[in-house]
Amino acid sequence: MGSTTVLLYSACPREGSTPEEARSALTLGRATAASLGGDLEWFLLGAKPSDAEAIAAEQGVARLHHCAAPELGADTQVAALEAFCAAHAPRIILFCQDFDSRVVAPRLAGRLGAGVVMNAVAIETGEALRVTASAFGGDTRGVYEFTGDGTAVIGLQPNACLPEAAESPSAPESCAFETDLGAVGERIVVIEAASSEGPRLEEAEIIVSGGRGLGASENYHWIEELAEALGGMAGASRPIVDEGWTDASHQVGLTGRITRPALYLAAGISGASQHMAGCGAAKAIAAINKDPDAAIFRYARYGIVGDCLEILPELVRAAKEQRHE
Repeated sequence: MGSTTVLLYSACPREGSTPEEARSALTLGRATAASLGGDLEWFLLGAKPSDAEAIAAEQGVARLHHCAAPELGADTQVAALEAFCAAHAPRIILFCQDFDSRVVAPRLAGRLGAGVVMNAVAIETGEALRVTASAFGGDTRGVYEFTGDGTAVIGLQPNACLPEAAESPSAPESCAFETDLGAVGERIVVIEAASSEGPRLEEAEIIVSGGRGLGASENYHWIEELAEALGGMAGASRPIVDEGWTDASHQVGLTGRITRPALYLAAGISGASQHMAGCGAAKAIAAINKDPDAAIFRYARYGIVGDCLEILPELVRAAKEQRHE
């Protein structure tokens, strides 16, 4: 029997600040816990972020659990979470969905005999626990219902909701959780971990993205120049990332970054559902495409029908002139 605790799980491979998506998940978790009449708790595995206590207080967390771990492979995470659930039996376990959690969450659910829903964007409580999730590449939404009162495992899409502070801050209880992870053998070994530095695409207010309409890899520099001139970041569709025009840290879409900028400018991008899953939450979308029937225009507030290689240089010039006025 699970308690009414809603638990957010965060794997922290290194010291640093709390990612924005964790604050978003805590906001959603707090609302869910309140509707269940229970507590919001946060379980950190690995290195504790420097601002964890402050974020926990801001978000109304009742208890902040921390477990040190020498490494954070999938097997280690599943073992730590299984031990934690055996000791605390949370009603709901939330994951900030990323590459690792897509592996860890279903495996944990299998260990617990629990239901699991990934790509979640909303949670409703009542006679039953219902989760709304993105489906079919973001084209539609599905509603999944958990039966019984056992643990539910839910993976939240990044930016499922906007982070909001609790009406009054809490005084979280700090709890050390200890379990023997030394005997856990990782079946997959990371030879070289990917690393990224600087601003994160998920937090950018302005994103300029390019697709195959750019024609060739040497033209991607127009995307980078316009992004810089506008004070934003450069993005890309999956096809040009796969072809090596830029690296995967710039990929926007269902299998890339899920963003929520104030402005998303798509140049030479058709508007496939997989890409729109990563930018559809933008406050405003502007599109440049020479095909007047391109799907991107169904989502765009502003649209230009034309060759992006003719239009982008003019936009760069205008943006630079505006910046220097």
